[in-house]
Amino acid sequence: MASVLPPNPKDPRVIRTRQLILDAFIRQLNSKDFNSITISDITSSATINRATFYAHFPDKYALLEAMLSEAFSQLVLDKIGAEAPLTEESLQKLIIALCAYHESSRHCVKKYDSVALMIEENIKLQLESLLLQLLTRAADTADLKEAATAATMISWSVYGLTYRWNMEGRKESPAALAQRIVQLIAGGVRFLHPLGNHAGMER
Repeated sequence: MASVLPPNPKDPRVIRTRQLILDAFIRQLNSKDFNSITISDITSSATINRATFYAHFPDKYALLEAMLSEAFSQLVLDKIGAEAPLTEESLQKLIIALCAYHESSRHCVKKYDSVALMIEENIKLQLESLLLQLLTRAADTADLKEAATAATMISWSVYGLTYRWNMEGRKESPAALAQRIVQLIAGGVRFLHPLGNHAGMER
């Protein structure tokens, strides 16, 4: 469900109000189960009226999606150069950033289990989109279907492995986990360039 933006989302007042809503929502998530949070809880915490809330978001699910997308951008997208094809190095960076995302999510959301499935779906979709963008930079037209399959496979794999890493107590460093995962993936994904090699596809 997409969020509904006001006519001019670049207006500083709109940006401030949107941030007030997001901050109020995060405060609610720090103390309450997502399912029990009401729009009134959010508007009271943000000191705005309901009409102002609905000018920015149609409901709390769209607000959750916006929060997750923003966190993903800050903790994952900003760490990965989206202009180059996928390499072992950039995939390792992606996995390390995803580990940070999982840790941050559990700290920000007290009743994590109430939103875990929604977080999973949201992040898998964002990961798949990012990976497809990176992979298709190295693929010709005939390879696009295979690139899409690879993007789905890698996104689900790295999400599941980093999620389990976080749930099982983070017993190895993100860097060690990333290296181990990439070694496994690199053996079966021909779009992945050798570490540091940005030229062409390996056949």
